[in-house]
Amino acid sequence: MLTTGNQLRAARALVDMDQTTLAMRAGLNVNTISAMEKRGPSVLTSGLDKIRAVIRVLEDAGVEFLNHGRPGVRLRKD
Repeated sequence: MLTTGNQLRAARALVDMDQTTLAMRAGLNVNTISAMEKRGPSVLTSGLDKIRAVIRVLEDAGVEFLNHGRPGVRLRKD
C-alpha cells in the first residue's frame, strides 16, 4: 500500500514516470500528485480513492509497494 510521499516519488522514479503522466493516467490533477509527494516521509492525507488510482497506475507500470515495517517500493519480477 502506498503510504508516504517519499514512497510515491520513489515509485515514479523506478518506472521513469513524471508527475504529469501519472496524474493524467490516474485521472487526477498534477497538483494532487505534487501535494502528495510534498508530504515527504509523512503519511498521505489524500482520499483513499485518489491513492488507489495512483497505486493502480504505478502497479500497472510494474511497481510493487512494500510495507514490511517500513514503506518501500521495488520493480515487480515478471
